[in-house]
Parts: sequence; C-alpha cells; structure tokens
Amino acid sequence: MKAIVYDRFGGARDVLRLEEIETPRPEAGEVTVDLLFSGVNPSDVKARAGSRPGVTRPPFPMVIPHSDGAGVISAVGEGVDAARIGERVWIWNGQWRRAFGTAACRITLPQSQAVTLPDSVDFETGAVMGIPGLTAAFTVFSGGEVAGKTLLIQGGAGTVGLLAVQLAKWGGAHVIATARGRGAERAREAGADAVVDYAEPDLGGRILAANSGRPIDRIVEVEFGRNIAADTEVIAENGTICAYGSALEMEPALPFYPLLFKAVTIEIALIYLLGEEERKSTIDRLDRALVEGALRCPVERVYPLADCAAAHEAVEAGNRAGAILLGTG
Repeated sequence: MKAIVYDRFGGARDVLRLEEIETPRPEAGEVTVDLLFSGVNPSDVKARAGSRPGVTRPPFPMVIPHSDGAGVISAVGEGVDAARIGERVWIWNGQWRRAFGTAACRITLPQSQAVTLPDSVDFETGAVMGIPGLTAAFTVFSGGEVAGKTLLIQGGAGTVGLLAVQLAKWGGAHVIATARGRGAERAREAGADAVVDYAEPDLGGRILAANSGRPIDRIVEVEFGRNIAADTEVIAENGTICAYGSALEMEPALPFYPLLFKAVTIEIALIYLLGEEERKSTIDRLDRALVEGALRCPVERVYPLADCAAAHEAVEAGNRAGAILLGTG
C-alpha cells in the first residue's frame, strides 16, 4: 500500500516521504480499512515536528501519521463478524500509541476503532469525527444534557468550535460563541445565538451583555490560559469550564479565589484518553447527531496523499475555514 512515513522529527518537507509498504494483515479482533480520506489535525503536525514535551525521537522506527480517517472495511481478523466487510466506517485514535496511522491507503486496527458511518453521511465528514468530532461532543455533553442551559464556545469558528456550536444547539442550549471576521459569520451560520469578538478588551463584559447580563452555565474552552480571567468573570455558580486547548498560554495563573466562591468545575479534555464508557456515550451522541443531520463539517481543502507535507503546512499556517484532509483512496 502507499503510505506517508517519517522516521525522525523535523519540518514537513524534510521528514515526510511517500513509500510503498506491506498492508498489515488483521489479527484477531482487528479489521483492515481501505481509506478514502485522512484527517490532518494540529496534534498530528506537532507529533511530526517533535514538539511534545520530553519526546526527542519518534516512538517507533517508522511512523505513518494521523489518527482520523474514513473508508470501507475490506478484511477482518478472527472473531470479527465477516458481515463487517464492506461497512462504511470512521476511525478514532488511528496513530495514538500505534506506529501506523491513517496517512495511507489502508489501516489495520482493533475493530472498535472503526465506527459505522451512517449511509447519509459522506466520507469527508467521517474523516473529521475522530479528534474534532469527539472533542466537540465530549466538551459539550460530558456534564450531561444541555437543554435550557447557556453555553459559551470559545473559538467558535475553528473545526472543533463549529462542531461544538452545532452540537450545543442540537442539544437545546442557548449558544454564545467567540470569533471574529469571517469566523464570526461561520459561527452564526452554525447556529450561535450571539457572537462576540474574542479580541474585545472587555471580553467578559461583552459576553455577559450578549446573554442579557446572565452568567454562563458551561464553557467550552480552546485557549484556557488566555481566557481564564474572562471565563471566571462570566461563569455561573456551580458552572463548568471544559478546556481542550491552551496553546497561547501553557502555564496559566488561576484566579482561585473567585473560582472557589463560584464552586467552578475545571475539566481538562484529552480525547485520546477517554474511558471506555465515556467514549461509547460520546460516539453514540455523535452518531445520533449525524443521523439527524445536525452536523455540517466544512472542509478547507483535500490534498493528494503525495502532498501530505503541504497539508501539514496548511494546518500549521492556521486561519482555516474548515478541515484539512488527505485523499487516500
């Protein structure tokens, strides 16, 4: 099979290369998926660049990057129902603690990591479900139902943010998002009831004004360190801040006293490490939203497999209006 591989950290064009390698055969409990699309996420780019703290070399002699993808099951191992052959699926944790991810024509992995993709959903959307989709669903619903609550989606124009806005609206919440420029338009189109420019000097005050002065029940946070002051100002008593990112400030100072006297719950979400029950419930929630047509997943561009380096550079550049995918089929 054709695959993108690397064996050392570095710039995308320096270390990524296209090779022909043997397709791993499915062992007991595994399936082989003929991939059509591979999702490229910031975590994939950081892993290839070697930017994770304390990691100085790749964990395997050869790595096929990317954890997300979608395609069709073409072979099954012992113990897997043969009826799964031909099934449309999307992939989660394809390259998490594994050598071979989805930047290839095929992937072989445990069957639980190949989730049935509803017939009404295209493969491009399926390739966005693994990290962005699960992150959005978990950060919105990890505390239970959101009907009748007010949610703030910080960074409502990013891939996770747009999905979180749609999922929160689907769940019956009143949604405020932060974004700016064209991103603000995208957040409104996704269903946000109000959009606040995240660059406003009085961000907390603007958010409260957008909610008629009422505090926020739950915050989905993409930049925890940068936004913790505003989040503390606007969060309701017994509210929750569920953070999945803090790239601009990795060692934030917490205003503990104000958080304490609101009894705020701070939840840190790393979607790779969801427990079995948490993952099952999150996947089930995503599946229902997909079947009901509640999710629109914009794609900025699909790159050919051989142009994987350019796809990584597009993710590194930021300011995207949608997901970056590789066409692997």
